[in-house]
Amino acid sequence: MSKSGSKAAFAGDKKVGQSILTPLENRLKDWLVPKVPPSVETWHLTFTTIIWSAGVLLFGKLASTNLSWMWGISLMIVLQYLTDLADGEVGRRRNTGLIKWGFYMDHFLDYIFLCCLVMAGYLIAPQGVEFWFVVLLVIVSAFMVNSFLSFSATNEFEIYHYGFGPTETRIVFIAINTWIAIYGTDQFYWLLPVACLITGAGLVFNTWQIHQKLWQLDMDNKAAESN
Repeated sequence: MSKSGSKAAFAGDKKVGQSILTPLENRLKDWLVPKVPPSVETWHLTFTTIIWSAGVLLFGKLASTNLSWMWGISLMIVLQYLTDLADGEVGRRRNTGLIKWGFYMDHFLDYIFLCCLVMAGYLIAPQGVEFWFVVLLVIVSAFMVNSFLSFSATNEFEIYHYGFGPTETRIVFIAINTWIAIYGTDQFYWLLPVACLITGAGLVFNTWQIHQKLWQLDMDNKAAESN
């Protein structure tokens, strides 16, 4: 088959790189997946993110009057992590074959869950910081868009950057929830702008790296075609 007619195999189920917690996650998967009942399939686990997302909004609404409910949001993050960790591995070990469906639905629901976390923060925030939640949602969404656009161009799905990935992001959210439950939301007035500045700088740096990688790939392909 000619080069122009060849087509690389879909690699959305093969993440490039790893985070600092990947070795521990692999051990957790080896312990967790065998305990998933045979009647529970990979798509059941994927769809539970809808339940956890609704739980985040519910606890966010409750936390708007009593910040102790922030622990409920953290619980939803933990449960979403466990089901998200198990769903793909269950599919691989049982040879379910839902690779492309799993890639699409799993990451779409991850985005919904992320939006619900930001919305929960908006529900508990004091007046005057609404603008920063819009900025934060745009930035964190752009990280996901970057990963998917890069994947579409390279067929390499990379979600880890300098040892930091989705698991570490969840830990940050839980740490923030813990801080809020203990100390309240008075810090939002300076914390949100700082968070937007830091994540925005990270987005610019991440975009620059992807730009350089894709530019070099295009130049290499152009050089190869001219030879």
